[in-house]
Amino acid sequence: MSTTLSAIIIIAIFVAFMFFINYLKKMNVGFNTRTIIALIIGIVFGALLQVIVKEQGLIGKAMSWIGLVGNGYVRLLRMIVYPLIFVSITKAIAMQETNIGKSAGRILLVLMITVAISALVGALISNAFGLTAEGLQSGDSEVARGQKLEETYQDFEAKPIQQQILEIIPVNPFYAMTGQGSNATLATVFFAAMIGFAAFELKKQKSKTVDLFIDFLNSFSDIVMRMVHSVLRITPYGVMALMTGVAATSNFQEILRLGMFIIASYVAIIIMFIIHGIIIGIHGLSPSIFFKKSSSNLMFAFTSRSSAGALPMTITNMTNKLGVPEGIANLAGSLGTSIGQNGCAGIYPAMLAVMIAPTVGINPLSIGFLAKLVIITALGSFGIVGVGGGATFAAIVVLSSMGLPIELAGLLIAIEPLIDMGRTALNVSDSLVAGVVAAKRGNELNIDIYNSKETADI
Repeated sequence: MSTTLSAIIIIAIFVAFMFFINYLKKMNVGFNTRTIIALIIGIVFGALLQVIVKEQGLIGKAMSWIGLVGNGYVRLLRMIVYPLIFVSITKAIAMQETNIGKSAGRILLVLMITVAISALVGALISNAFGLTAEGLQSGDSEVARGQKLEETYQDFEAKPIQQQILEIIPVNPFYAMTGQGSNATLATVFFAAMIGFAAFELKKQKSKTVDLFIDFLNSFSDIVMRMVHSVLRITPYGVMALMTGVAATSNFQEILRLGMFIIASYVAIIIMFIIHGIIIGIHGLSPSIFFKKSSSNLMFAFTSRSSAGALPMTITNMTNKLGVPEGIANLAGSLGTSIGQNGCAGIYPAMLAVMIAPTVGINPLSIGFLAKLVIITALGSFGIVGVGGGATFAAIVVLSSMGLPIELAGLLIAIEPLIDMGRTALNVSDSLVAGVVAAKRGNELNIDIYNSKETADI
């Protein structure tokens, strides 16, 4: 059988699965249930392809077409991120739906406290599992990755922290709203806030002008939210395609070789999810409701490995299901994609630091080492705002600041996607926690929506 014909058969099977998911919708199967079923189908189908199909070229050809569904879905979500941030934050400030200044402070506080806790959890779990950098071997790809990371870090180090903060103020806000630039998300938030404050201050002098502007914002918001809703409808298909790609192309030999690190990473991630639930419970809210209503949001973050791609879903989840005002939801979601990420900027760098410390004669359990690690990790999660490279880059920033060698960050390249799925879900969970807590502490959380039984479907 030719490679082309075999690829067509694989694609046809995937399309049949898509029709099955659509059939479940017609049978009134709930959105979350459909998403879970799609996730399982993607994992099983992808794993079977890797076991049955021996020709990697064939899998690559089939995945290039199946990837249109998954990657296309992620791109659609990213397409609506900036319009959603802009209109929601501008409207919230112009109409003074919430005290944005205090809310932003509460959100940042939650993000920074939780990332500090996550760093401590990562360090303790890494030590409990006895993980060490000794004995890890590097191939050509790992060496090349390490060299590239060194170059990236040198470029970042050449840009002082003052310059990084200054770049949050956009010279061309419309350029930032296209997603370009090192701080595009925060730059869009800043520009939207400036316009919102300007409109609010203009109310007394030109109320009719501001009323017309708010009417426009309301109309634009309705259209954007309609677009968001339309895109979110295809979540099960996107999740299935993304998981098929991950399961079909993962290097299982490398996964087995570094299995203990993967297990330890997910233990730390699960512990942080539990801590998120405790934080929600401390504020008088039900953790089970929080996680149940956020399940599809977290599943998409898990499969897409993109906090930014999950942002529209994160914001709508907070507003429609968890009762968070739009302004706070947008702030928490937007800030959470760049600051205080518990998985990528907290757990991962701390685990690597503890693994490396014994190789240079440092006791990773000493109070001084742990305190320094937690502080640097928390501050480092703020300092790498808008810089590409994700968890690996966050790790080399922390390792360099701790005076530790950064080569290990390049040795885990083979298992990076598998760990990154859990880390991204945790990052999104932290954004949700920050939004809910900020709204609750400001007495702006709609408790009725939060506690309501979820009846609306997508």
